[in-house]
Amino acid sequence: MDNQTFDLDPEKFRDIASAIVSEVGKAIVGQHDVVRHVLIGILSNGHILMEGVPGLGKTMLIRALGKSLALEFSRIQFTPDLMPADITGTEILEDSGNGRRAFRFQHGPIFANLVLADEINRATPKTQSALLEAMQERTVTAANTTYALPAPFFVLATQNPIEQEGTYPLPEAQLDRFMFKVNVPYPSTTELTEILARTTAPAEPELQPVASGDDLLSMQALARQVPVPTNVSDFVSRLVIASHPGQSHSTFVNNYVRYGASPRGAQSIILGAKALALIDSRFNVSFEDVFTVAPAALRHRLLLNFEGQAESVSPDDVIADLLAGIPTDTRART
Repeated sequence: MDNQTFDLDPEKFRDIASAIVSEVGKAIVGQHDVVRHVLIGILSNGHILMEGVPGLGKTMLIRALGKSLALEFSRIQFTPDLMPADITGTEILEDSGNGRRAFRFQHGPIFANLVLADEINRATPKTQSALLEAMQERTVTAANTTYALPAPFFVLATQNPIEQEGTYPLPEAQLDRFMFKVNVPYPSTTELTEILARTTAPAEPELQPVASGDDLLSMQALARQVPVPTNVSDFVSRLVIASHPGQSHSTFVNNYVRYGASPRGAQSIILGAKALALIDSRFNVSFEDVFTVAPAALRHRLLLNFEGQAESVSPDDVIADLLAGIPTDTRART
């Protein structure tokens, strides 16, 4: 995909995004907000963490997305005995053809465009941390040699709630590498009835690729060009700063938060808002875009203290209080 010319207009951006949503919708019933946030994430060149109890279709959604995109897809099933080399790859000794033996690096499943890290919190922290370099630098280092990962590259991870047995909480450093954390809700009665009809039918729907890797790279490049008014970016900065105890107007933050969001949280909000604006056929970012993506961008970056956990306060409660308490200046400042 080198030396490509990214000539894409906002209308084609919207059409491709709509086609992806429609194709995924052939396999996934409901979950419109979940699908929308996952799409925003990949169009912003970000990694996505999805959380929900088993059986809600997290893995199926990512598989459907993989089939809708003409990308190399790889699945890694995380288990307690999974080792870092099982993800990144390892050096193997083989005959070089001239009577000598030499080491050759055997690529692991991380070398794909779309990587499904299934039940990521079932593996030990040592194995989880093997993804850090890949997610941030989009490279893998082995035996003092650095290997570039293909472009585009996304990690779409699923995890079960940490209250369940046999799970290991993700390290804060790795959580921060995920652009969004998307909570997957239980389906409604109507949706569950439709799920039963589809999954017990004689044949499952066939999904076709509707976008290529080059399309995604072009869409990512266009999303970066969307302008952000000064008052909107200032609001995002104030929002993230206010997530830190001692620097906040929010009683929720001061009483229940131990650590606030990092600057990556602000970057994720801005990038997600840009992609959302284009999806909605606008070439400018609004406050509504920020309000839509802020919970997914911040909920995994807020660390609650003991009081917050004891009183069952959720990060979403804190974010809602923050958004309600920061005034939006409707005048764009220069």
